[in-house]
Amino acid sequence: MNGGTRQGIDLTRVLNAPQRRVFAAWTSPEDFAAWYGGEAEVPLDRVSMDVRPGGSWSLVIVMPGVEMPFYGVYREVSEPDGLVLTLKDGSASKEAEGETITVTFTDLGHGTTELAFQQRGGNLTPEQYAAAEDGWEAFFDALAVRLATHP
Repeated sequence: MNGGTRQGIDLTRVLNAPQRRVFAAWTSPEDFAAWYGGEAEVPLDRVSMDVRPGGSWSLVIVMPGVEMPFYGVYREVSEPDGLVLTLKDGSASKEAEGETITVTFTDLGHGTTELAFQQRGGNLTPEQYAAAEDGWEAFFDALAVRLATHP
C-alpha cells in the first residue's frame, strides 16, 4: 500500500446543538430518518434501531426507481459521548464485517457539540471512499438542518 491509498474517512463538524441532542439525532428513528440520506427519502417504517451493544440497525433510502438498504450492528453505545457501529449496504455479503463507523460527540459548551466521524474497514476503493465522504458531508448538512429545525 502506498501513501495515496485511502483507508477510510475522517470528518469533523461543529453542530449548534447540545451533546445529548446530537446523540439523540443518531439514535432516534425519527431523527435518523430525517438526516441519513441527505435529500433522499427514508420512510420511518423502513427504519429499525436497537441501540445497545450487539443490537442491529437498518434503514432504506428510497429514490425514484431505486431502494438502497443500509444496515449494521452497534458495537459500542456510550450515551452521550458516542457510538461505534458497523455499516453495510445491500451489495455486501451476509458474512462481511462491513465498515466500522466511530462517532464521538464532544460538548464544546454554549450549546455546541463537535462531531468527530471516522469510517474504516478497507472494503471500498479510493474512489468509493471519496464518493462516500461526499455522501456523509451531505448527510451532515441535513443533520445540521434537522438540529436547527427540531432543537
